[in-house]
Amino acid sequence: LLGVRDVHADHAASHIGKAQGIVTCLRATPYHCTRQKVFLPMDICMLHGVSQEDFIRCKQEKNVRDVIYDIASQAHVHLEHVR
Repeated sequence: LLGVRDVHADHAASHIGKAQGIVTCLRATPYHCTRQKVFLPMDICMLHGVSQEDFIRCKQEKNVRDVIYDIASQAHVHLEHVR
């Protein structure tokens, strides 16, 4: 957009975009759950023994919080790559 031609800037922008996408998905989770939809990675949910129904019913149990933490940690990893 600004005419920057730098592989390092491209790499940083890629990680920032991934982090932003993950955060956006997490922030939208309560909204989507009210509409009976869950867009979180099922492999992470299954790792913690959480079903889509747990999110739809707005359960606040530790394993549900652990899923959110693991997904948020992935966004944090992308931000650390940028730094």
